[in-house]
Amino acid sequence: MGKKPLPPEREPVTARAVRRVAGTTIRPAELDAIAVEEPLEIRLGGRPLAVTMRTPGLEKEMVLGFLFAEGLITGPADVALSPGRGGNVFRAKLLKRSASGRRRTAMTRRGTLTTSACGVCGRLTIDDLLARIGTARRAPQVPIAAIHGAPDVLRESQASFDQTGGLHAAGALDRQGRLLFAAEDIGRHNAVDKVVGLLLASARLDEAAILAVSGRASFEILQKAAAARIPVVAAVGAPSSLAIDLAEGAGICLAAFVRGKKFNVYTHAERLVGGGG
Repeated sequence: MGKKPLPPEREPVTARAVRRVAGTTIRPAELDAIAVEEPLEIRLGGRPLAVTMRTPGLEKEMVLGFLFAEGLITGPADVALSPGRGGNVFRAKLLKRSASGRRRTAMTRRGTLTTSACGVCGRLTIDDLLARIGTARRAPQVPIAAIHGAPDVLRESQASFDQTGGLHAAGALDRQGRLLFAAEDIGRHNAVDKVVGLLLASARLDEAAILAVSGRASFEILQKAAAARIPVVAAVGAPSSLAIDLAEGAGICLAAFVRGKKFNVYTHAERLVGGGG
């Protein structure tokens, strides 16, 4: 008996009725492009590990990036991944077992729903994250021009955003500002997991010098960049205080409010060509 075919990949964009209002006039209903949001349950060894709200697409890469960021795996060879029935469950089986891996599994289980707005909801302690984040690898300095150009490079990859206006994006760029991989999702942290998963699956993680994100630089974004040892994070939006603290401790250059030819550098400006210490 042959294998059952996998369910078709869901689309990241759907349509819903909308009535637009201009002044005091309510226009007739028409279809509007809307970003899709669906739950994905990640199961590890047959047991629920996390539930995240995400935009369909690149589920395998997202789960790979998530497990890597959590410290449960060191790369694709450590885990077997397979989609579950219905498309909203993904199964993971660790192929290498260790005491540290078992401890990490227990410590990272969520007790609450992880939504598309939060990558660390329900975590027992933030101290655990800080304890295991290493220092970003030493890498050649990144030209300031690559930071200036990062938002435009990322924006060109946002096909679903063009239709919906409702998706975040993340991209991995090399030190010259050339795009390696990009992904969109309704959750910023999911987009980053997808990009890191793509880098891991293609064995190109060491080429990533810049992580560009379309929104703000929050703690979970910096946590994932630190886990992947990406030395520079460039955000279109504002940073949080905890993100700045984490970037400082992890050796990451954090650039925020990257717009036009201006941006703010909050940590490790020495990683930029022309930057001071």
